[in-house]
Amino acid sequence: MVDQDRLFARLARSTFRSRFRLGGKERQYCLDKGPEVIDRHAADFIRQRLAPAAPINDGKQTPMRGHPVFIAQHATATCCRGCLKNGMPFPTAAR
Repeated sequence: MVDQDRLFARLARSTFRSRFRLGGKERQYCLDKGPEVIDRHAADFIRQRLAPAAPINDGKQTPMRGHPVFIAQHATATCCRGCLKNGMPFPTAAR
């Protein structure tokens, strides 16, 4: 398993990843919905978009905006299997 501190340090050094920030609208959405709802949304997005062995449109399935979880996924390289594989190797064809 990848050391968590090294992983977060690498993400912080990425100019692409570090440009993703929650705006006022996304922050307010999180406050309005609460952590339980946001966590449920995140779990649903991962289950639908990353868990399948061959996700539909892999590499293009996570929008750059529209939901705080989407922004967080891009910031943490968990937006698609290709990005996820770079940070945390796992079998690509596995569910």
